[in-house]
Amino acid sequence: MDLELKGKSVLVTGASKGIGFAIAELFADEGANVAICARNADDVAKAVKSLAAKDVKAWGQAIDVADPVALKGWVEAAASELGGIDTIVCNVSALAVGDTPETWEKSFRTDMMHTVNSVAAAKPFLEKSRSASIVIVSSVSGFEVDFAAGSYGAMKAALIHYSKGLSSQLIAQGIRVNVVSPGNTYFEGGIWQNIERGMPDLFKSAMAMNPTGRMGTAQEVAAGVVFLASPVASRVSGTNLIIDGALTKAV
Repeated sequence: MDLELKGKSVLVTGASKGIGFAIAELFADEGANVAICARNADDVAKAVKSLAAKDVKAWGQAIDVADPVALKGWVEAAASELGGIDTIVCNVSALAVGDTPETWEKSFRTDMMHTVNSVAAAKPFLEKSRSASIVIVSSVSGFEVDFAAGSYGAMKAALIHYSKGLSSQLIAQGIRVNVVSPGNTYFEGGIWQNIERGMPDLFKSAMAMNPTGRMGTAQEVAAGVVFLASPVASRVSGTNLIIDGALTKAV
C-alpha cells in the first residue's frame, strides 16, 4: 500500500531511539522528510545520519522539550529546513511513574506541556498543508489502572482527552488529530528492559499479562502511528488507536 507520504515533511519529538526513532525511520522508508529532536546531541546526530541514508532530507537538534522556548525554536527551524510541516508526532514522555511532587511536575511539563506547546508551534505550518495531521503518543495506562497509576497514568489520560478535543477544534482547518496508546513495548534501552534488569518480579508479572506471550516492538507502534498520519487515513480523526496485543480489557 502506498501511504502517499513521499515528499511530506514530518516532525517527531524524542526520536533518537526507541519508539520515536522507529516512527521516524518508517516515515523515511515511506519517502517522507523527517526532523527529530532529543536531549543527547550525539544520539540525535547518529539518528539523523541513519535517516539521511534512506535518501530523504533529515535534520535534528538536541533540545529539552520541557523548555517551551527551545521547543518552539526547534519546530520553526524544522519547518524552515523541510519546507513546511505536514505532520507532527508528539512522542516524548518523562516516564515519571509515582505520586510525588517531582513525578507530577515532570509528567506535566514533559508529557503534557511538550505536546501542547508542540501543537501550538506547529499549527501555523500545518494550516498550510493539504494533508495535515497530528499524532500524540499516549499509553494504555491512560485508560486503565495499572502499576503506573499516579502522575504517569493521569497525564496519559489527559493526552487522550486533549487529542479528542483538538480533533473537533481543528478538523475545519483540515488538520486531523489522533492518539496512539501502546501497551508494553520492549526495546533496547527502554523502560521495560530497565525493569527486566532492575525489577524482575514486576517484569515477570507484566509479561504474564500479555496474551501474546510477548511485549510489543517499537516497529509495531510505529506502523500504527505512520498509518494514522498518512493521507490514506484521511477520514480518521479523533480516534485512540490501541496497540497492545489484546492486553487491555476496556471496551
